Amino acid sequence: MTRDAEGRVTVRAVRVSEPLRLDGRLDEAIYATTPSLDDFLQQDPDEGAVATERTETWLLFDDENFYVVFRCHESRPETLVANEMRRDSSGIFQNDHIAFLLDPFYDRRNGLEFAVNPLGGRWDGQIANESQASADWNPVWEVAVGRFEGGWTAELAIPFKSIRYRPGRAQVWGFNARRVNRGKNEVSFLTRVSRAMGQRALFQASIAATVVGIEAPVASRNLELKPYAISSLTTNRAAVPPVSNDASADAGIDVKYGVTEGLTADFTYNTDFAQVEADEQQVNLTRFNLFFPEKREFFLENQGLFSFGGVGTGTGGVGTAAGGDTPILFYSRRIGFDAGRSVPIEAGGRLTGRVGRFSVGLLNIRSKAEVDVGVPGTSFSVVRLKRDVLRRSSIGLIYTRRSRVAASAGANDVYGLDGTFAFYENLAVNTYWARTETAEGGAPGTSYRAQLDYAGDRYGAQVERLVVGPDFRPEIGFVRRRDIRRSSAQLRFSPRPESELVRKLSWTGDFSYTENADGRLEGREWGGEFGIEFENSDQFAVRYHDTYEFLPVESRILGLSIPVGAYEYASTRAGFNFGRQRRVSGNVTVEHGSFYSGHKTTLSVSQGRFATTPQLSFEPTYQGNWVDLVEGASTTHLAGTRVTYTMTPTMFTSALLQYNTGSNTLAANVRLRWEYRPGSELFVVLNDERDTVTPGYPDLVNRSLVVKVNRLLRF
Repeated sequence: MTRDAEGRVTVRAVRVSEPLRLDGRLDEAIYATTPSLDDFLQQDPDEGAVATERTETWLLFDDENFYVVFRCHESRPETLVANEMRRDSSGIFQNDHIAFLLDPFYDRRNGLEFAVNPLGGRWDGQIANESQASADWNPVWEVAVGRFEGGWTAELAIPFKSIRYRPGRAQVWGFNARRVNRGKNEVSFLTRVSRAMGQRALFQASIAATVVGIEAPVASRNLELKPYAISSLTTNRAAVPPVSNDASADAGIDVKYGVTEGLTADFTYNTDFAQVEADEQQVNLTRFNLFFPEKREFFLENQGLFSFGGVGTGTGGVGTAAGGDTPILFYSRRIGFDAGRSVPIEAGGRLTGRVGRFSVGLLNIRSKAEVDVGVPGTSFSVVRLKRDVLRRSSIGLIYTRRSRVAASAGANDVYGLDGTFAFYENLAVNTYWARTETAEGGAPGTSYRAQLDYAGDRYGAQVERLVVGPDFRPEIGFVRRRDIRRSSAQLRFSPRPESELVRKLSWTGDFSYTENADGRLEGREWGGEFGIEFENSDQFAVRYHDTYEFLPVESRILGLSIPVGAYEYASTRAGFNFGRQRRVSGNVTVEHGSFYSGHKTTLSVSQGRFATTPQLSFEPTYQGNWVDLVEGASTTHLAGTRVTYTMTPTMFTSALLQYNTGSNTLAANVRLRWEYRPGSELFVVLNDERDTVTPGYPDLVNRSLVVKVNRLLRF
């Protein structure tokens, strides 16, 4: 390993004569004869300083696998935080863990991320445009962890068949590694990383080390078949006519084929998503549509290729879209759903990957006709093309088509151009222009956006102009609100005081002004927030928010009808986040203030977690709203918990329990997921929904028991 005068790192991978034995012991001769990569540098709290705990890393390979091995020294092993074993759980990142980025195409902007904690809990995902991570890429790879007197170890074997890379036997890849020490709240990297990058630092392929010496097998056109069989037993008393213990069975198949070294084709037939975890319910405190993230694996893999204008494609957090009021042109939850009903998918295909400096994404899905409810068979098509420009920027185009629109018999077409430009270390520009056209009476609509964002560690600033026309309707997209012209700005000051208690302070001010196409003021908002990040990772924040809103039509919020008119209201919110290194952690928030013609108080508990053992955890959530308006009063409670028991890193049972007084429902989603061999899974799923209005024990509305098994066959 070498570092040049500017801090750039070059490392050499070493060939091993025989496959490594994955046991976490690190007792093979190669570890004694081959120098490790170490001298990790802190990102936080002391940027650029040598990490306080040593981390040794080896990059090795043979004819079949690429190996990444870590020996993590720990002067106080008793302080290790490790309480999550479930694969792809975000809780892994709240534990002590190691994570690394591979950039097999060495394009310095996309990559693959792997993470492991001391229990063997694993996470894998794809990184697109140095900003978007998707955990729904699940390649075949193996890991073994171990403990020694002064720390812990991890050995990972990634088959060359599981990843794509450039043509040729001699390879140059990008690589960076991160270690998080939760006991010290310390983050360190193999390369020097700015504190301003925060959690997105590992995504930055442009600052990763250069790996030379890899001799990879010639990339074969791998063929993977994944047939599945499913059986279910369903009761639905709300159906017409009601259904009781209706048994059914079905089968389907997914196919993956490596067309070239950089392009992968996926095909699906008779697709079924019954094993997907249920949505987390929400209480809508606005007059706009709620956003639910995509959870279906077929749509999530390589989803970053379809992002447009610097906004994601629908995998963001619950409640609001990744871009807020910024439209998402491809929102895959519009496929397979119609007016809240599930619509079967007949077949589909996708081609994704890279060709030189171009990223390519093509998708076509055909949904079945549901004659009894008036839903016609529909084709959904997406074309996405991006070209790398400059060092970390890109320009691109998108085209989407829906062959039938619910409101008409015609098709809906969307096309747009976008550019995402990154300058220096923290300056970014996101911009797009898009147009929609709907046949048979639909007027064309236009939307555009320009955003300038500076995200430094000490200072931050953002200005944006967003326009969404009244007739802008991407029928495979998500639009929170139409007919707006919004200008907004935000300023932030975040000093790091000399203190043993406080790591960072933050003052933020923001303002937005929204009008419609006729120039009428629709909304004006301004607010300020003060936050404290403590050295132990706890956080506190308090925010004041002042709002003017004009309701052009009578709106219904929390069951109350609010008349047309102009309203001014303000609220104060305070919250404390207990760091995930604690046995009991989570965020507690209280908000109170005026709300339309009256007042509102909200109490919420989110991101809660109580880990009783490394295998059993409880994740409670709660939101209570007490609203008192001139038009009436309303009280709602949404309470839930996710209970997870992990038998092994590849087998777990989880139960999502939710009680919602707003919809008068009590719902349970219980899932067993067992990866009985790499890439092959067994699911057992129980869904149960009950009506809580009827006195006595809640009445059953619907229930289903599903068993699904698939098998990965690789050629």
